[in-house]
Amino acid sequence: MSALAQSLPAKPADATALRAVGVALAAPREQIESTFVTVGARLTEGAAMLNRVTKVFEALPAQLQSSELVEASTRLADVGKQAQTISALFATEQADLTRLVEVVRAADHPISELRRTVKMMGIVAINARVVAASVVGDGDDFDVFTTDIAKLSESASSTIQQFTAAYRQLTDEVGQAARQRGQFENAHADTLSTLAASMDTALAELARQRAISVDGSAETGRVSRQIVTRIASAVMALQVGDATRQRIEHIESGVAALGDLLDTLSPEEGAAASAIVGGLQVAQLAAATDAFEGDVDEAGTALRDLAADARAITDQSQAIYGQGDETGASSLAALSKAVRHAATVLRDCEAERSKLEMVASAVLGTVGVLLSHVEAVQEIEANMRLVSLNAAVKCAQLGPRGAALNVIARQLRELTGETVSAAEASMAGLHEAAGLAKSFGAAANGDTAGRVGQLEQEATAALILLQGVDAALAEALATLNRDGPNVITLLGTAAETFVSQAAISETMRDLEMQLVAACPPVASATQTAAISDVLAAHRARYTMDAERRIHEKLFGADMTVSEPEAVTEASEDLDALFF
Repeated sequence: MSALAQSLPAKPADATALRAVGVALAAPREQIESTFVTVGARLTEGAAMLNRVTKVFEALPAQLQSSELVEASTRLADVGKQAQTISALFATEQADLTRLVEVVRAADHPISELRRTVKMMGIVAINARVVAASVVGDGDDFDVFTTDIAKLSESASSTIQQFTAAYRQLTDEVGQAARQRGQFENAHADTLSTLAASMDTALAELARQRAISVDGSAETGRVSRQIVTRIASAVMALQVGDATRQRIEHIESGVAALGDLLDTLSPEEGAAASAIVGGLQVAQLAAATDAFEGDVDEAGTALRDLAADARAITDQSQAIYGQGDETGASSLAALSKAVRHAATVLRDCEAERSKLEMVASAVLGTVGVLLSHVEAVQEIEANMRLVSLNAAVKCAQLGPRGAALNVIARQLRELTGETVSAAEASMAGLHEAAGLAKSFGAAANGDTAGRVGQLEQEATAALILLQGVDAALAEALATLNRDGPNVITLLGTAAETFVSQAAISETMRDLEMQLVAACPPVASATQTAAISDVLAAHRARYTMDAERRIHEKLFGADMTVSEPEAVTEASEDLDALFF
């Protein structure tokens, strides 16, 4: 027994002060209960949010490596390559069309000459009839001047009119083709090559993200497992709230039982009871406060670490997969956008190509019609030679009288020569135009045009494949953007809640000192049967080993203390604990 305890006289127990302490203990108990219930609810909500976030992002690497995404990437890579090839073919086609315009334009002069020649032939036919009427007698047969030249002129005029009309139609159609192609160039100059480049860039970024996703999945898994451990630690630390609440309840019960006991005892017996039973409550309250302070600090640390882990997995996921908005879209979202743009571009190209197909078909058909008149033009040339020869023969027969008709025959021979030159020049250009028209028409109606439409179909099919994975990624990013900041704030607020627990701890320390003052130690406190019954009843209420260990340390495990020496030893243990 300590010297201080031996020197202290026995004081009567202060039942009123004791009961006041018991009542005051309800305040920290209720505050602890309220605080820890609130924090527990926040932890439960935050853990559920974190679980959703981690599960979503743990599944993403497998989705990014799915066969669907691999197939879509392969298709889009092929779309890019073919778009580049078609772009080069368009350049070749443009050269053919430019040459066609030049050739058709060059044919305008010889055809104009051909029209002039035929017009002159009409004038010659009229002159021939007038001169023949004044020179040739009734017995002379000069139909060549009176009839043949006129018929030839009419036939030539009709043929050349048809030929010229077909040529004008060709000129208009080729001009339309050139204008249509100009519009196509203005709308889609370098479109396909740019499309191919952007597709390559988007696919390269997707490949990079897939690689990062695989590498980051291990870190995501590690952080996820760490989060599970942190949550378990936080849950365990939060048990201190319920444990401390129960221990304070037991202390309240012990203080109340002691107050009731004091009402039945003499002052001397009451002093012994308050020293023994009250000393036990002081020991329990001191131990409960120590455990509370340590576990509160541990719980706060666990929640702060959990908030840091939530921020880490949020930052990591956003770094790998993007922000899920317009400013920080993922590469998959960027690729989907590029593919949708590609499908639109290819659809526009196909629409422009269909217009070119119509023009090319018209050009090809008109060239065919124009070339069908070639034989008629050649026949005009042959007939002019024959008529010119007949006219020369008739003039020779007339002698001097045929001088005037000889001039007409000579004009007819000159016109024949000019017709030959103009016809040969126009036919040469038109044959080249026919070849170019076939080439241009084949390009517009052939494999290139079909491949543009096929590219659009393949891009659209790839986009459909992307949409499944893109939807999963969008959902993951939406979950991250929605729950990430919330869980960080929630856990941070929960951690900050424990800052206020210092005040609770101080209150408990103050009540401990008040309890010590209300239950002063006694030099020789004898444990009576009544005190033993109170202690036994109090021990039966314990729910934690920590409470039992304190009790057993003071009174022994068997709770059977009948000798005064044992009681004195227990009192000395109390003195050693508090003084």
